[in-house]
Amino acid sequence: MPIDPQIRMLLDLGAALPPLHTLTVARAQYAARDFPGLRTPEVARVVNRDIQGPGGRLALRIYTPLGLGPFPLMVFFHGSGFVVCSLDTHDRMCRNLCAGSACVVVSVDYRLAPEAKFPAATDDCLAATRWAAAHAAALGADPGRVLVAGDSAGGNLATVTALRIRDEGGPNLLGQLLIYPVTDHYDPGTPSMIENADGYGLTRAGMIWFWDHYLADRRDAAHPHASPLRAADLSGLPQALVITAEYDPLRDEGEYYADRLRQAGVATALNRWDGVNHGFFFWPGVVDKASAAIDEACAWVRSVVGR
Repeated sequence: MPIDPQIRMLLDLGAALPPLHTLTVARAQYAARDFPGLRTPEVARVVNRDIQGPGGRLALRIYTPLGLGPFPLMVFFHGSGFVVCSLDTHDRMCRNLCAGSACVVVSVDYRLAPEAKFPAATDDCLAATRWAAAHAAALGADPGRVLVAGDSAGGNLATVTALRIRDEGGPNLLGQLLIYPVTDHYDPGTPSMIENADGYGLTRAGMIWFWDHYLADRRDAAHPHASPLRAADLSGLPQALVITAEYDPLRDEGEYYADRLRQAGVATALNRWDGVNHGFFFWPGVVDKASAAIDEACAWVRSVVGR
């Protein structure tokens, strides 16, 4: 279908900005994004804290919903291309997930590339998930109702965390919420990587730039903890909701991953949102389909965790 007019407006507003992959200060440009009218629901409290991670200090931001706990626990990994973004860029997304799902949301400030190459981010996300589950009671959460979630590169890290918990031990996970996830390297790529290579925000050139910053060795692209679509076995993973966008270079790899999960016997829901692009979850209150997609994701989470 044609691109959503609300998305087109946002793309037109950003058309004058240089592509992120051409900048040496890409993080500063990304952090500056905001827009009037974005939906910011009320939560009971937001607390920043540090824990000891595999590489030293690991910052978390903990969102508690209104109401009486113990609440389910969502460990969230922000998108970033493994290179940009932060707790702050995804603050509003986490507030929407917290309020809509009635979960305590623990957002993880994992180490970014190129300063910290693969597998540093995966190590941080696994450690943070184990810490959050172990300290759930102190957070007002239920250690028996834990799920992982993430968007884009954070969706990759959620899939990898679920794989590593299955293989290496950790808390039992009830679900994985994967929002337009990165699941494979750009080489050889998918049809949507070519079809949506330019003109819709995230570009193929941008993904090449992100991956080349993230991997210290090109051979790591075949590792399932970098490219979970290449994992030999996806059985025994928690149920999943995979959300994709029509005008997204990552659309096909997200949908291929959903298909692989189903083939492995994992209960998996897949919803492609037509007319929108990568990153549309940033725009609830401005883009109607973003509001609807977040509401749908929160409803799925509530069904999984029994709230």
